[in-house]
Amino acid sequence: MKIILTGSLGHIGKPLTEELVQKGHAVTVISSKGEKQTEIEALGATAAIGSLEHVDFLTATFTGADAVYCMIPPGNFADPNFDLMAECSKLADNYKQSILQARVKHVVHLSSIGAHTDKGNGILRFHYVVENILRELPADIAIKHLRPVGFYYNLFSFIPAIKTQGAIVSNYGDITEPWVSPIDIAAVVADEIVKPFEGRTIRYIASDELNCHEVAGILGAAIGKPDLKWLTIPDEQLLNGLLAAGINPGIANGLVEMNAGRRNTLYEDYNSNKPTLGKVKLTDFAKEFAAFYNQK
Repeated sequence: MKIILTGSLGHIGKPLTEELVQKGHAVTVISSKGEKQTEIEALGATAAIGSLEHVDFLTATFTGADAVYCMIPPGNFADPNFDLMAECSKLADNYKQSILQARVKHVVHLSSIGAHTDKGNGILRFHYVVENILRELPADIAIKHLRPVGFYYNLFSFIPAIKTQGAIVSNYGDITEPWVSPIDIAAVVADEIVKPFEGRTIRYIASDELNCHEVAGILGAAIGKPDLKWLTIPDEQLLNGLLAAGINPGIANGLVEMNAGRRNTLYEDYNSNKPTLGKVKLTDFAKEFAAFYNQK
């Protein structure tokens, strides 16, 4: 198959590219960075260097593809002028136009937990918007929306609090929630994108499910702090901390709302459509977490 991948060689993109190439597919990887070309080609893929902002570039790259993998890259959360919803909506519309113009018939879209609703999900609301923009495509274009849960590497954001306050600190706790490894996401994408498919489907992706205190215990043991605790603070306190750290106010409020959603409705649709858990467990990721912790 001829497969086009967005996302360059990131946490998901690199293992995804490696697996698809190893299985004999003709893979093209889109990257905005020219310096990535050599690395992409070294994996046996073709590099398409250009911007997701340019519909003509996307259309030319998508043309002739059997399937396209679309994801929205992260923005600069510290930029006070960054408008997350506007930027993501624009990129989704670019994808929609390019898919239509290139006559692509099979799309795998990397969405997220929280995309089932436009309320109570904070910054994850943009995934709901993106899914609905893609659903405007004609019905003969098959789309798989893949919804991973929170990435393990998001746990790196707790390191400053662990070092300064001796605890994991957030505005939610005492809940059991799912986490996922990018490696398991890549495996699911690689599996789903080569299968014949029709219509519009949704699949959640998760690697492990643990309560917050189990997470603290596993990470604490890995960094030599076996008594590490997970502390819950008020929403306003977390918001003030994010703003003091220089996070864009809109993003900061969205993060607080997203975490508050974890206490309420964020996982409702996931719990009704639970996937088979992946192979990479938190105990595996804890080794990477410890290495990162000790570098800082």
